[in-house]
Amino acid sequence: MVITAQLPPPREEFRAFAADRSARERTALWLAPFVLTLVLVSFGLTGPLLGRDELVTWDMTGRDTDRILATLRNVDAVHGTYYLLMRGWVALFGDSVLALRLPSLLAAAGTASIVALLGRRLFGYRAGIVAGIVFACVPAVSRYGHEARSYALVLLAVCVATLLVVRVLDRPHSLWRWASYVLALVLTGALHLIALSVVCAHVCLLGARARHDRSLWWRSALALAAVAACVTPFALLGRSQAGRQLYWVPEPDGWALLALPQELFASALCAGALATLALAARSERRSALVLCGAWALLPPLLVWALSHGEVSYFRGVYVLFTLPAWALLAGSGLDAVRRSWKAVAAGAVVLALLTLPDHRQVRERFAHNEPVPLDYAAAAEIVERGHRPGDAVVYDRHDTWKLDGGVTYYLPRELRLRDVFLTRTPAGIDDLYAVQCAEPERCLKDEPRIWLLTEGEEFPFHAIDPAQAGALRTRYTVKQSTPVTGMTVSLLERMDTAGGVRQP
Repeated sequence: MVITAQLPPPREEFRAFAADRSARERTALWLAPFVLTLVLVSFGLTGPLLGRDELVTWDMTGRDTDRILATLRNVDAVHGTYYLLMRGWVALFGDSVLALRLPSLLAAAGTASIVALLGRRLFGYRAGIVAGIVFACVPAVSRYGHEARSYALVLLAVCVATLLVVRVLDRPHSLWRWASYVLALVLTGALHLIALSVVCAHVCLLGARARHDRSLWWRSALALAAVAACVTPFALLGRSQAGRQLYWVPEPDGWALLALPQELFASALCAGALATLALAARSERRSALVLCGAWALLPPLLVWALSHGEVSYFRGVYVLFTLPAWALLAGSGLDAVRRSWKAVAAGAVVLALLTLPDHRQVRERFAHNEPVPLDYAAAAEIVERGHRPGDAVVYDRHDTWKLDGGVTYYLPRELRLRDVFLTRTPAGIDDLYAVQCAEPERCLKDEPRIWLLTEGEEFPFHAIDPAQAGALRTRYTVKQSTPVTGMTVSLLERMDTAGGVRQP
């Protein structure tokens, strides 16, 4: 029997095999976190009712571009870029709950991919892909990946800007890389000004590297000056409107800072687990730990410090963009503690199981309407079911914001009710708030029936403006009142001169 030795594969074949494996690994690095986040966040995407801020998004996207720009001069300028982007999106895909929230879902999934790419550059391949998976498992990612607001897009913009500043350091003399970084920061500021506090972390990274390349000092200064010049108009306009928009945000004390992780992660267990893993993070390059540590810690501290003046900006959602930094540190820590793929996978499964109750909570029906749940859809269903031609409506606008918008959204578009005490719509005055009739008696037109929608469960005439209640009392009686979560839907019928109900 003749035994022949197996020859090693030709060098060209080995190179092709290695290149093919490398390509698969590069694809898996960004694709696995993207798909995982897409699957996790899309689950229950349309379950929660639209929240108050989401109803503002819907309202703004229903206006033409000129009206949006006119409104931004009066209010909400800091979200103007998002409204303009969503205006184009809604024109293409409609204004269903799915359509309104889909950009946030895609942005969350894209952020997971960028987190993985960043992790590979900072901590290695395995730490990178683990960081992307950890990011997908954070309940707050699902919470704001479900919301038709700018916060998921801000996450993506901040991560892209951070990846670009890391790439700049590979070729600090490349004008195009600096220009891309500047553009990413400008977009970040246009989406949400507070997110620009991530520059603190970038400056720490650039300063550490500038010890070896002094040209980075003036290059960085020029780049950040260009960013400042571009975002200054947003900042000035936003600052002039801050008192009106954020008057309700309390000045934070020390306890607010300690309570921030629960709000930021939407899970105390998740916050504790990621913080513990972050302490185990390791890297051959100290600059990687400096960047992620500064990104995770400095923006919340800065916002907390700046919130002790005339206006408070201290809300967990405003510093949501620090979540990727925690995921990166946790991914590195998990990789450092468990050096095998099986152990790392087991750690990710444990994290997912720990946060399962919080994931359920962010998908509940009223998750976007905290702390006061309002069942707009149930109220709209009652009105739709009992509607007759000629019916009108009165909304409780005394202490409630967007009660009218919520019910209107869930009513069929063809069902139009005259809003009795409405004189000018928000879109008509380039604002977010309506103007109501100064003399309610004159606004009544003897409609046979009026639907009265109020917040809470008290007697409906007690829940609205006293002048409006007085005008309605003289002509209408309450035929029925139906409570739904957080609201009461009442049907008023016109009285005849003898005080009885006039039959239609």
